[in-house]
Amino acid sequence: MRYAADLAAVRAAADRLAGHAHRTPVATCASLDALAGRQLFFKCEQLQRGGAFKFRGAWNAVAMLTDAQAARGVATHSSGNFAQAIALAARARGVPAHVVMPSSAPAVKRCAVEGYGARVVSCEPTMAAREAALAGVLAETGAAFLPPYDHPDVIAGQGTAALELLADVPELDAIVTPIGGGGLVAGTAIVATALRPAIRVFGAEPHGADDAARSKREGFLVPESAPKTIADGLLASLGELTWPVIRDLVEDVVLVREDEIVAAMRLAWERAKLLVEPSAAVAIAALLSDAFRALPGMPRVGVILSGGNVDLDRLPW
Repeated sequence: MRYAADLAAVRAAADRLAGHAHRTPVATCASLDALAGRQLFFKCEQLQRGGAFKFRGAWNAVAMLTDAQAARGVATHSSGNFAQAIALAARARGVPAHVVMPSSAPAVKRCAVEGYGARVVSCEPTMAAREAALAGVLAETGAAFLPPYDHPDVIAGQGTAALELLADVPELDAIVTPIGGGGLVAGTAIVATALRPAIRVFGAEPHGADDAARSKREGFLVPESAPKTIADGLLASLGELTWPVIRDLVEDVVLVREDEIVAAMRLAWERAKLLVEPSAAVAIAALLSDAFRALPGMPRVGVILSGGNVDLDRLPW
């Protein structure tokens, strides 16, 4: 089956990202290895530009615009990390950025978006309000809409994190990523299964935002209705382009509780000195869960830590 992106598209995205995105390091932690019962390799996307993996897809998509399209600016809606990524990418190309953000978005993320030079349009924290506000921005500006995850160029860009991880640690048995809209896990699965057909790819979700797990269970796309989780980067529903990849190439989605997310985030900070946000901690919590620990094999597991944009005045412990 043809998906929104393939390995060639991801490799082309990697070429575009050269000199613009950081090649983030891979970290290890003996304490977390012992707790997980296997060797873990953490792809540190919290050290990426903008503090999250999102810059990869944002820059690839912005770089792919024609000069005429880019001149009118770019627009998106996001609760934070993709908003920052688009603002950074637009600034790098020298074009305007318009970002619709829900009023519930963390203040630290909104301040960062504005600091990168983007115009922020606030809206109520519902998808309907986001879409209405975005429609107004597009009508006013003629900007190119770049969605946070359901776009071929965005998915290809996000896949470059896994491309780098497998170049640095080629003998992985599995990769785990958190799932929000699905851009990261889709790009990861496309790359990983193309390079290592036997590799196993898993997603991680909070119980309070479990549309990917429900979709996998039902066999069709189940939209998120009322997500509620500390992992604010994982509130989005899967997209029409990301769902087929998850359906076909992701083995399973591991669900974790809110207290497990907080505990995993604290462990990452204290034991591994990895300053991740709750959304990234979801993947660590999944690795430490009884459900994942019970899975046989997989002595070497890669983990893509999605971001580290934390409001230090509102830590969850």
